Amino acid sequence: MIFVDSSVWIAKFRGHNCREVALLTDLVDDGTLVLGDAVLLEILQGARSDKEFHAVYWHLQEFLIHPMLSPAIAVKAAANYRTLRGRGITIRKTIDLIIGTFCIENGFYLLQRDRDFQPMAAHLGLRLA
Repeated sequence: MIFVDSSVWIAKFRGHNCREVALLTDLVDDGTLVLGDAVLLEILQGARSDKEFHAVYWHLQEFLIHPMLSPAIAVKAAANYRTLRGRGITIRKTIDLIIGTFCIENGFYLLQRDRDFQPMAAHLGLRLA
């Protein structure tokens, strides 16, 4: 299964033509993608209008939306943050740390367009799609 980050969804909804959007289109067709509630939040908060908000929300309703943050994931994400900080690496956004940790703990590949995930792949075992 492949978890899709908001960076890819947003690129898709904005009509960008890139490898990640092409892969997302394939994943939608074959049903192997994972959508998290925190990513749904990021996507919807970026809507430029009420009309766009409702159109995107309607589109994403076809997917099973997974709850992402639990006490166990919160503790593991904090530990991952401390591991990376110990190596001199700071993840800029807590949500990215949660997403990366959620994927690691659940064995999901991550499809993304965000540089914060690279250190998680290099040092924590995050698998990138």
